[in-house]
Amino acid sequence: MFKKILVANRGEIACRVINSARSMGISTVAVYSDADRDALHVQMADEAVHIGGAPAGESYLLSDRIIAACRETGAEAVHPGYGFLSENADFCRQLATENIVFIGPPAEAITAMGDKMTSKQIAEQAGVNTIPGYDGIIKDVGHAVQVAADIGYPVMLKATAGGGGKGMRIANNEEECRQGFERAASEARSSFGDDRMLIEKFIDRPRHIEIQIMADSHGNVVYLGERECSLQRRHQKVIEEAPSPFIDESTRQAMGEQAVLLAKAVNYCSAGTVEFIVDQKRNFYFLEMNTRLQVEHPVTEMVTDLDLVEMMLRVAAGETLPISQQDVRLTGWAMESRIYAEDPIRDFLPSIGRLVRYQSPDNESGKVRVDTGVFEGGEISMYYDPMIAKLVTWGPDRNQAIVAMQEALDEYIIGGVQHNIGFLGALMAHPKFKAGQLHTGFIEEEFPDGFREADVIEDTPMLPIVVAAIIHRLYMDRAARISGQLAGYERRVLDDWVVVTNEEQYRVLVKPFQADCGYRVDCNGEHYGVLTDWTFCQDIMRATINGKRLAFQVSRHGIGYRIKHRGKNTRAQVFTPRAAELYQLMPKQVLEDQSKYLLAPMPGLLVQLKVEEGQQVKAGQELAVIEAMKMENVLKAHVDGTVARISCRSGDSLNVEQVILEFE
Repeated sequence: MFKKILVANRGEIACRVINSARSMGISTVAVYSDADRDALHVQMADEAVHIGGAPAGESYLLSDRIIAACRETGAEAVHPGYGFLSENADFCRQLATENIVFIGPPAEAITAMGDKMTSKQIAEQAGVNTIPGYDGIIKDVGHAVQVAADIGYPVMLKATAGGGGKGMRIANNEEECRQGFERAASEARSSFGDDRMLIEKFIDRPRHIEIQIMADSHGNVVYLGERECSLQRRHQKVIEEAPSPFIDESTRQAMGEQAVLLAKAVNYCSAGTVEFIVDQKRNFYFLEMNTRLQVEHPVTEMVTDLDLVEMMLRVAAGETLPISQQDVRLTGWAMESRIYAEDPIRDFLPSIGRLVRYQSPDNESGKVRVDTGVFEGGEISMYYDPMIAKLVTWGPDRNQAIVAMQEALDEYIIGGVQHNIGFLGALMAHPKFKAGQLHTGFIEEEFPDGFREADVIEDTPMLPIVVAAIIHRLYMDRAARISGQLAGYERRVLDDWVVVTNEEQYRVLVKPFQADCGYRVDCNGEHYGVLTDWTFCQDIMRATINGKRLAFQVSRHGIGYRIKHRGKNTRAQVFTPRAAELYQLMPKQVLEDQSKYLLAPMPGLLVQLKVEEGQQVKAGQELAVIEAMKMENVLKAHVDGTVARISCRSGDSLNVEQVILEFE
């Protein structure tokens, strides 16, 4: 076994690899860029080596710097994690010439599976089901339109070297094909340095289901069940689970056996994932093979009780697999939510900045796992993927895994940057998600106008109102005990208040009934028994309401309160009945009209300006392209108008809400 390995990555995956290596008694070396000097993975490793500037192209993507760090520290092997150099065959070969072990598959397997056209041909020869499409590289836009017409719309435009949703577009007609080809090719060129494109038939409402495989260098290959990865936004996975609620045992076996055939066809070794799309009749088709550890591997670990990183280390050291196919057992159900620094309300735009508050849920139940590379006081950088953490929960069945996830999301505290926890909570509460009615277009179909807090489906919508009333009662009691505060206020047997939220008013009666911890709250004709020992120093109120244990994130917000629960962010104010009457007479603040400006919705690089001063534009016309966190974002006109003034130029770095141009 290795004595020392280098982890050629950053963030949560670097921390994840370091944890497994440490449990095996292996020393670890971290590498870091200027932006990651104080990062968590640097703090966790036994040694750390600086390898360059903040942009990945000046650090994590420089194979020579990684190899030099191995020489400097005496690392015998390199674990690449995912992303960066994890699927770079040339890097794998460079390591071999230096007698450094690559903890992953052979370079030949990476090359074969890294090109979508080649991998599809190999899959067909190995007897794996494949999607109908054009067997070759698309030359240009005209060729793309011709091929798409021959295949029949809708089609999928894909970069041959793509991954992670980059360099991919769906086209439903010729116009979308032309625009999508240009955008996907540009994105692929920027992300992978390779803009070769292919086209294949797009299967409507498919599921994205993948098989985890593990192979050693002695010819042994096993599959470790499937993962359901159908909940995606812009081809980026949002929630994954294992097993799939759709796959039966016979389909699981057929998919697993085909994945093994493909692995053997390329003499695969290490962890890998064979991805399939599955139609409504459980017909499955090969999509691609990821020759690395997947982001969502923890759900497989939770249901198999296997450590995939440890297995990768062992097979890289020449050991045989410790299990056979007959030993693989799937126990219970696991869910994974990807927590990102992004703003769902603003079309999921990336958010950067310092984590002024960060507290992950506890694991008292043994059902919660948090893989992260951040800490309170750390920074979310504009240079890398905006992932904050992967939150994973386990339950004996799917419903209990969902409930565990909802509870964990309720307890996850993040401050300083925007995040998608509210959106994840909304997905978990969605009836179709609970029923397992999933497909890759689920989010676009169920949230066609983007995500809004009003979209959250609440089982008991009055709960935030009840909590606001309890907090206010405790606040008033505390204030009454402070000398000189609330003169004349006395703790009463019954409080009669009005809770105001979203301009709606709710008459609430609060009555203590059990020492200082119990209350009866009457609201909208319903009765709520509440037990809580919450105090003002706590960010989370844990309470038993009508016999059910629940958690709420609570904070003071001006003269009111902010309550977060099940993906809903409620802002509430509590008044006496007379004060509520007067509140209705208060003038409402009118926000400044900014409709005549095109504002940068995120920090990033202005890649292209597509209009000029004095030009007339139509609603829906493309105005500018901004690149942020590895993705290109197209800004379009909302209404017809004329460009009066342009304030920025292509190549400028933009701040959030910076004026790009102004309309007449």
